[in-house]
Amino acid sequence: QVQLVESGGGLVQAGGSLRLSCAASGTIFSINRMGWYRQAPGTQRELVAVIVSGVGTNYADSVKGRFTISSDYAKSTVYLQMNSLKPEDTAVYYCNAILEAGTPRLMSNYWGQGTQVTVSS
Repeated sequence: QVQLVESGGGLVQAGGSLRLSCAASGTIFSINRMGWYRQAPGTQRELVAVIVSGVGTNYADSVKGRFTISSDYAKSTVYLQMNSLKPEDTAVYYCNAILEAGTPRLMSNYWGQGTQVTVSS
């Protein structure tokens, strides 16, 4: 059983910074990608940033130059450093991973429970 556990959300003033962490636990054999999505009230969940193994990173245009995604796959962990935060970044942030785990070994898509990020103006 794979679990993604997020931490680091909270309340911050506009212009401030937060760092999100997501650790995957379980019997993990390989990681295809890990990343972050967000969902504000009344909107669809959207991609924020992702790291694809052997390929690189991808960011939403709205966060380029402000957010940085990084990973430590030896620890099955992904981070999201968020700088110059804006009120429009307010949302629930979800960790996502596509990884090979379990017995039998299966490549599957997993989601964390979400962590609230609120940016006040």
